[in-house]
Amino acid sequence: MGKLVFFIGPAGAGKTTLAKALARRRKAAFFDMDTLLRPAAETIMTMSGLDPNDRDSAVYKLRCRDLGYRITMDAALENAHLGTDAYVVGPFTRESGEPDWLDRELARIGSPAFVEVKALFVYLPDQELYRRRIQERGSVLDVWKLEHWAEFSRSLERRDIRWSLPCDSIRYWDNSPPLSEDRLNELDAFIYGQPCQA
Repeated sequence: MGKLVFFIGPAGAGKTTLAKALARRRKAAFFDMDTLLRPAAETIMTMSGLDPNDRDSAVYKLRCRDLGYRITMDAALENAHLGTDAYVVGPFTRESGEPDWLDRELARIGSPAFVEVKALFVYLPDQELYRRRIQERGSVLDVWKLEHWAEFSRSLERRDIRWSLPCDSIRYWDNSPPLSEDRLNELDAFIYGQPCQA
């Protein structure tokens, strides 16, 4: 049985860093929506006469956002169906609030019983920490966020994952402390039920 593990949360929370650290331990397949969508988004935005690095405008959300989720989920579902653990990284802002979204996605591979789902909502406890981390990563994709902080910061609120999963399959993770081996072991046990054996 493959595992489909979601790393959900706002920009700057550390979803990607956390998912990569855990995927490296288990040799899991890794699907980051930013990485998978980037070539298509840059092309679409450039052909539209717009900034290829824009990830926040209404035009980007209309023309690229849903495409990014579709590309990412198709690849992840295919791997999970083959029995490969698939770690999926993205905000999933709208999707995590729709109770039947996950069921519709799993129906694409015909038999959801072959896939075990875990969902981890990664967050930070205050906006200043988000701002500092976003500034420190120095990504051109974050320019708008920093220049329009009052507007962007509304997306930083912690939100509930409303999918129909057992309560022990959903975890809310304060990612402000350093990423220690003990903390990685704790998350590994959440995903696999036991610590990873070195």
